[in-house]
Amino acid sequence: MPAHTVRFKQVDVFTSTPFKGNPLAVVFDADALDTKQMQAIARWTNLSETTFLSTPTDPAADYRVRIFTPGGELPFAGHPTLGTAHALLESGYRPKQDGKLIQQCGVGLIELEALHDADGTRNAWAFAAPPARVTPLAERHYETLAAALRSNAIDFSAAPCAVDNGAPWLVVRVDSARSCLALEPDAAALADLVHAADTHGLAVYGPHDAEGPATFEVRCLMAGRAFGVGEDPVTGSANAALAGLLNAQQRRPGPRYTVRQGTVLGRAGEVSVLYDDARGKIWIGGPSVTIVDGTCRLT
Repeated sequence: MPAHTVRFKQVDVFTSTPFKGNPLAVVFDADALDTKQMQAIARWTNLSETTFLSTPTDPAADYRVRIFTPGGELPFAGHPTLGTAHALLESGYRPKQDGKLIQQCGVGLIELEALHDADGTRNAWAFAAPPARVTPLAERHYETLAAALRSNAIDFSAAPCAVDNGAPWLVVRVDSARSCLALEPDAAALADLVHAADTHGLAVYGPHDAEGPATFEVRCLMAGRAFGVGEDPVTGSANAALAGLLNAQQRRPGPRYTVRQGTVLGRAGEVSVLYDDARGKIWIGGPSVTIVDGTCRLT
């Protein structure tokens, strides 16, 4: 019996330099795969996420994607959204509308648009952050949070909040990028706090100086069943959560800002955020680059 193969790519997201972003596996032609098969493949790739491209069931969508971690399925995640779009477009797909894509996933339809340099050159893609539910962390947990992060640099003037846009994060501000990079959290205490807040991890951010490499430094510390345990290199959903929270707390640094993430892990994640007030959207974008391009054998 001949082997059953499907197209496969492994891409690096939020970077234009190989091995400096967040890797993603993309499996094409997944209409015939069931949930059990997808989960087995995601467990085997052992990346933070693996996506599966199939024919959309909503006529407005360009494609449908299912997103799996090694431990389960996610209704939405940011770097898989951008990486999947990159892989699909690189494969020769023509969008229904030039410069736009509509992704169908667990949270519904997600809009993507091409980002442009000042000269009009397309340099990356961005997704419109999905609506989020924001829940402030109860003040009785503030001491626990400081102990879990082993830090007295938390800026409580910006209330820590659980933000759920399909991937729930507890978003916490510290006083500087340097304080963010210096964090050495207590893993066990962090896990207890994350579970108490009904999230999968902490998204900690601190501002850079005016001459710094980005507006904010971000670190995503995972301690949940779906995301696993450890630090995520570069995280689209967490940056979407942060952007939405900054807007809600009236702490936007301007109509645009940038994020550096993954520094502690030797990565150099590049995230761009745009507040599109005219359309009531927040765009989260960044470049992607393909590392592996071929086929995946299923049988």
